[in-house]
Amino acid sequence: MNILENIRNALGAIGSNKMRSALTMLGIIIGVASVVLLVAIGQGAQRSVTSRIQSLGTNLLSISPGGASQTNVRFGGGGGGGGSTTSTLPLTDTAAIKQYAGDLLTGIEPEYRSRQQAIYGNQNTNTSVVGTVPEYVTVRNAPLAVGTFFTQQDVTNVNRVAVIGSTVVTDLFPNNPAPVGEAIHIGNDVYTIIGILQTKGGSGFGNADDIILIPLTTMQQRIVGQNMLTSISVSVKNQADMVYAQNLITAVLMNTHRITDAKNADFQVLNQADAVSTLNSVTDTFTLLLGGIAAISLIVGGIGVMNIMLVSVTERTREIGIRKAIGAKKRDILLQFLIESTVLSVLGGLIGILISVIGSWLLKTYASLDATIAVSSVFLAFGFSVIVGIFFGMLPAFKAAGLRPIEALRYE
Repeated sequence: MNILENIRNALGAIGSNKMRSALTMLGIIIGVASVVLLVAIGQGAQRSVTSRIQSLGTNLLSISPGGASQTNVRFGGGGGGGGSTTSTLPLTDTAAIKQYAGDLLTGIEPEYRSRQQAIYGNQNTNTSVVGTVPEYVTVRNAPLAVGTFFTQQDVTNVNRVAVIGSTVVTDLFPNNPAPVGEAIHIGNDVYTIIGILQTKGGSGFGNADDIILIPLTTMQQRIVGQNMLTSISVSVKNQADMVYAQNLITAVLMNTHRITDAKNADFQVLNQADAVSTLNSVTDTFTLLLGGIAAISLIVGGIGVMNIMLVSVTERTREIGIRKAIGAKKRDILLQFLIESTVLSVLGGLIGILISVIGSWLLKTYASLDATIAVSSVFLAFGFSVIVGIFFGMLPAFKAAGLRPIEALRYE
């Protein structure tokens, strides 16, 4: 019996028991779809974070409080957590950096970031409120769509003016896409909106558009009551000077903080490469974890294939005896059952891939998630499903091939 005839027999056996075959494939379908889709979501999250960091420019350094083990990467520009009352970055650090490293920089932006409730009429939202300076626009690569940014005079006069992101516009002004001139409540004060940032895109807690910018002095004096900072961002003139600028700023802050041993530093200076590397490491681990969890369902599906095929061997004992009696060899029986289990796994894998493609489209269309399927994950999941079918089909195949013809023919 040749391979094509074995395949025809296998397909015939699968087609004659459609419900059982469908249930057998179900575990493989779920496993493949889960692996491909979850890996796509993980890789999409990585691309989203990387593009958001890169959108800030290629020459950005970020100084944050805390040592290496306490670093809080803040390149995203979106909703960070509440400002820490134990910050080790006083406002005077900004002046020191300007004095000693100013020639290397195109801008320096100190900020204090805190989550606050913003209210307009009967609308409210919990958003990231950032006290900053006019240099925010250039350092953070954050152009305005409508209106103007606040000036240094607004910072000096502690004015209550605000520039808001597009998500805040949607939350507070669902019927007004350009609410310049409107007044919103933050804490106990009223702030006049003077500008709206261009949309950067994003969702969730790290949404770069879910933000309200106010003068740094206003934030420090009216909301948090201190002159500490949650971060300082600087833009370096030349890409080639990034490492030198990073080392120089580190030395300046070591001196101003009176620290002699770098291991005891109460701050950290990160460049964009550090941030991308750190975040990619986290998302890679996250993606691997998701894929590993989903792969377990493939193994469970393989066990299901084995169980059903064992039942099939029992049901078809007389058929096996007849085939052996008319000349079928042991390897023919072995090959037929191996082909059946493999075909079930292959069909399940193909259907699973189709479902993952549909799921990816639904997530991108209705959930705004970047879940673009990678070809490598498709081949990996499909190949694994084939291996599972062959591996878990071996026991039933060997059992069928090992039946003695006389005993098989006598089986009731």
